[in-house]
Amino acid sequence: MDAKLSPDQRLNISGIGLVSVLGVGLSVATLILDGMANRLPWTSTSLTLPFLLCAVISAAVGFFVVPMLQALKTGQIIREDGPQAHLKKAGTPTMGGVFFVPVGVIGACILSNFDTKVLAVSALTLGYGLIGWLDDWQILRRKSNKGISPRMKLALQIGFAVLFCIWLFFNQPSNITNLALPFGLSLPLGLLFWPLAGFVLVAESNATNLTDGIDGLAAGTVAIALLALGALVGSTSPELMIFCAALSGGCLGFLGHNRNPARVFMGDTGSLALGGALAAVGLLTNSLLALFILSGIFFVETLSVMAQVSYYKATKGPDGKGKRLFKMAPLHHHLELSGWSELQVVGVFYIISAILAVICLALGKF
Repeated sequence: MDAKLSPDQRLNISGIGLVSVLGVGLSVATLILDGMANRLPWTSTSLTLPFLLCAVISAAVGFFVVPMLQALKTGQIIREDGPQAHLKKAGTPTMGGVFFVPVGVIGACILSNFDTKVLAVSALTLGYGLIGWLDDWQILRRKSNKGISPRMKLALQIGFAVLFCIWLFFNQPSNITNLALPFGLSLPLGLLFWPLAGFVLVAESNATNLTDGIDGLAAGTVAIALLALGALVGSTSPELMIFCAALSGGCLGFLGHNRNPARVFMGDTGSLALGGALAAVGLLTNSLLALFILSGIFFVETLSVMAQVSYYKATKGPDGKGKRLFKMAPLHHHLELSGWSELQVVGVFYIISAILAVICLALGKF
C-alpha cells in the first residue's frame, strides 16, 4: 500500500471540527462514567464538573494570555530539518503551558478542598512545568532550538522525581511498592519500586514532550489519557479523580487555541508538566499498568526516536553518516513526510488513544 495518500483520502475535517468532536466525546464520556459510578455530574466530586469548568476557564483565559505571549515575542523556533510545512509556523507563540496547566491545577486544588495528595501531585506537575519553562525561555533567548543542556534538564527532572518519591515514602502505606495487576493480583517490588518510580516520572514527562510536535496532538491525547486515568482511580482516590478531570479539561480548553492551525503551542512548559502529572497520579494510585497502556502513543513515539538514533549509529560508515530507519523521528513526523496531513495524524492518534482508554477501563473491572 502506498504510504502517500491522495487528497481525497485525507481526513476530511477541519482543526476546529476535530477538536469539537473530541470535546463532545469527552464530555459525553464524563457523563456516562459518572452515571455508571452513581456520581452526580454537577458536584465537585465528579468527573463532569471539574472537566467542563476547567475547560471553559482555560479557553477563556487563553483569549487574554495568547495575545500577551504574542506581544512578548515568544515565537516558536522551527527546526530547519523538520517538515517544510512547519516552517510557516515560525513565530507562533509558545509557552502556552503557563496558562492552561495552572488552571487545571488550581481548579483541582479548590474543588478537592486542597487535599494533601492533590497538593503533592500539583507540586510535581508545576515543578516539571518550571523545568519546561526554563527550557522554553532559553530557546527563545538564544533564538535556536537549544534550550538548557540535556544534562541539566535530566538532572532537574531526577531531582523533582526524588523529592516526590521521598514524599511518597513518608506519607503512603508500605504496600505502595506492590505493583497492582488485573484480577486482584499484585507484584511485590520492594526496594525496586523506588528506582522504577523515578524512571516513570522522568520517562513519562519526556515521552509527552516528544509527542508535542503537531497542532493539537499532545494536548488531545493527554486529555484522553488523564480522563481515563481519573475514571479508573475514582473509586479509591476521588480527590485524584478530580485532579485528572480538571487537568484534562484544561487541556481541552487549551485545544481551542492549539487546534490546527494553532495560535499557540504548549512548549516544554506544558508537555513536561502533563507527563509529570500522569506519572505522579499513576504512582500514587498504584496504576502503573494502566498508565503504561494509556501512554501507548507516547511510548511508541519515544521508541521511534530511540530506534532512529540507534539505527543511525549502528549503520554509520567511514564518512560518519548512517542510515535512517524513519524519514524523521518522532513517528508523527515520519507519517507527515510519508504524505499524511497533520489533521490525519492527529485524528488517528486520538482514535488510538480512545481505544487504549476503553481497554484500560475494561481491564479496571477485573
